[in-house]
Order: sequence, then structure tokens, then C-alpha cells
Amino acid sequence: MHSTLTEYARCLYGDEYRPTPECAAQHAEHYFVEELTFAGADEIVAMLRELSPHLVDGHLPVWIRNLAYRLALLQRPDDPVLLREAADSLWLHGPDWDGIAAELKERAAALEAGGA
Repeated sequence: MHSTLTEYARCLYGDEYRPTPECAAQHAEHYFVEELTFAGADEIVAMLRELSPHLVDGHLPVWIRNLAYRLALLQRPDDPVLLREAADSLWLHGPDWDGIAAELKERAAALEAGGA
């Protein structure tokens, strides 16, 4: 069994910076998504930052990264740092999400200006 979401993701997807640990747990993506779905925002953000510390790196699939940011933002909708980080991640993966990324940046700016 994995003790953290980061550990589970590292076992399932690998890590550019650390070796994949040996593990006897079942590594099925749908089980990981279940864990991700009910994880707290702090645990999700820790996983994202540890496995993709420079945002452009990491082995997490784009759809997992987008889902993780979405789930974290649902729990912390008024966190301007997280809003900007999610927007930057979306901008990295093509124009399909540029509108959403711009909205996230605008929301972060409004929160910091006190006009949320």
C-alpha cells in the first residue's frame, strides 16, 4: 500500500528525479484516480510539485495533471498561487485550454486586488 498520493503516482508513472520504488501494490490507473479524487488539496499540490517541480517536466499524463489541479482548486478556489500554477500548466499543453488559463489568471489577480 502507498502511504501518500505522491508515492502512488511515482510508482504508477515514474519520476524524472528519483527511481521508481519497488512495490508490490496493484498499480492500476483507475485505482490511482480514485485516490486522487478523494485526496485533500495539500496532498494533491504536494504530488504535483514534487513530481513536476519545474511544471514542464514530470511523467504525469496531461489529463492527470489537469484533473489534479481541478480537484485542488475545487477545495481551494481562493488560492491565487494555485490558480496561477494551474493556469501555467494549462498554457503548456496547447491552445485548447488558453481561455480557461486566462480566466484563472484573472481570478488570481482579482483575489490579490481584493475584488474577489
